[in-house]
Amino acid sequence: MGDLVLQLQGVVRRFGSGEATTTALDGVDLAVRQGEVTGLIGPDGAGKTTLMRLAAALLLPDEGHIEVLGVDAVAEPVAVQSRIGYMPQRFGLYEDLSVQENLDLYADLQGLPSARRAARYDELMHMTGLAPFRKRLAGKLSGGMKQKLGLACALLREPELLLLDEPTVGVDPVSRRELWQIVYRQVRDHGMSVLLSTAYLDEAERCDRVALLHQGRLLGIDCPAVFSEPLKGDCFVLEVPPGVSARRLQRDLQAQAAIADALVEGEHLRVVRWPDQPLPTDLLGAQGPALDFQPVTPRFEDAFIRLLRSPDEQPPQMPQLEPASADARDEVVIRADHVVRRFGDFVAVKGISFEVRQGEVFGLLGANGAGKSTTFRMLCGLLPASDGHLSVAGHDLRHAAAQARARIGYMAQKFSLYANLTVLQNLRFFAAAYGLHGKRQSERVDWALDNFELRPLARRNTGELSLGHKQRLAFAAALMHEPQILFLDEPTSGVDPIARREFWARTNALAEAGITVLVTTHFMEEANYCDRLVIMAEGEVLAEGTPREIREGERDPQHPVPSMEDAFIALVSRREAAA
Repeated sequence: MGDLVLQLQGVVRRFGSGEATTTALDGVDLAVRQGEVTGLIGPDGAGKTTLMRLAAALLLPDEGHIEVLGVDAVAEPVAVQSRIGYMPQRFGLYEDLSVQENLDLYADLQGLPSARRAARYDELMHMTGLAPFRKRLAGKLSGGMKQKLGLACALLREPELLLLDEPTVGVDPVSRRELWQIVYRQVRDHGMSVLLSTAYLDEAERCDRVALLHQGRLLGIDCPAVFSEPLKGDCFVLEVPPGVSARRLQRDLQAQAAIADALVEGEHLRVVRWPDQPLPTDLLGAQGPALDFQPVTPRFEDAFIRLLRSPDEQPPQMPQLEPASADARDEVVIRADHVVRRFGDFVAVKGISFEVRQGEVFGLLGANGAGKSTTFRMLCGLLPASDGHLSVAGHDLRHAAAQARARIGYMAQKFSLYANLTVLQNLRFFAAAYGLHGKRQSERVDWALDNFELRPLARRNTGELSLGHKQRLAFAAALMHEPQILFLDEPTSGVDPIARREFWARTNALAEAGITVLVTTHFMEEANYCDRLVIMAEGEVLAEGTPREIREGERDPQHPVPSMEDAFIALVSRREAAA
């Protein structure tokens, strides 16, 4: 331990030319130690993927020196690639090939000797839990299983350095935990060195060291606790007073000049203030109780947010909407009654039932392959139910799916935007697709550009945007026709924590105005924004209720105050053990 396996000195990497030149990395010095897990952290567009590709010798720097395992990566890229494992964000699995055929293909590409293959395959299939699925097509695997197969392919040669670019994006908490166990087993048993980027800051906290990138520059590299240390005395939990909306209190706190961050965590808010600032204990006014801020130990996420935000930064623009009447909020706008969906002999959804009322934020959670995406598609009118009854906005989906779809906005997991069109062209296209023309279209496009702070980017090609700006554009497009109900399919997958906070601030404003939100997410902390939710596994509902009810249902001696992730893992693991 202590030897360097990766060293970047003065590395600069640019893309484009002339006025369109973008500097992705600007004079980066970085050292990764042997036998450690180093986390590469930063907001969208920070340069993380560029750095990963340079370390894998797939890109050449414009300036500077890169040495990987003692080899000059510029002079000998093939020598570097023969000794490392690299798993990019979208690992190149061949979906028409089986699990075994993918392993064979990557073993051929990596030159793994035939004599070593059988034993290595068996080891990796046992480690990833994919042994029973060797004959299954990769395209038929769940998201978590695909990631584990991608990791297995990257580990075939037992590389000395493993590069993982956001390996857990779009993966449920159970699969995420299993992926981490695999990674740490490689470090522990084989002395492997790992450099990984992640959008999950709790994962960053598990790393031996983290390197924080911002706008192509390295802000620092150290163990996570060193980043958190300066925040001692500035981090608090605040119990939400009875009768006060946690979402509204969060919004009001975030608007205070003294507050760097406010995050809903169950019945509490986690609050980070700027240094030497007074806490707004009287925020609820003379008629409300004084807010009681209790100090807590800072964590890496607190430090990340405060480092990358500015005290002068303005909160994101909130969509301007007319609030719904109090009477309307009791109306059931989504109803699923004993819904079944079959694909041939396979039953993906097995008689689930739930209701969603106007203005609720309702979460649909589940492990990869649980049936939630199928349920989501049925509720959007994109897939008919095999049995049972579905209604949305008062329309029976079996007979009036088109009328229901006109009342909903849909934001797909992969953001269904046209990369070769500008931001403005995308907005006009989606407005026309929703039947808006002439003056009405112009009004809604202007509304979107202003309310989602997209006007400076209006003439930019969408494919050139950061993931956070693409998310903002997709969100605006889904709202062009002023839908009554908003369907959000893993809307924050892969975006950084600051963009996630922006997204939820806007979503909460929509809910406050009476728009109903149905959301799927793998970020369990986001489940705390839901008024109610269901957790699914193998096509059935495991639990339904408020976040508090579900967490308290999983309270035990090991988890006296369970988080939503604790509750999720307990529910899914118990189901798997009983199967």
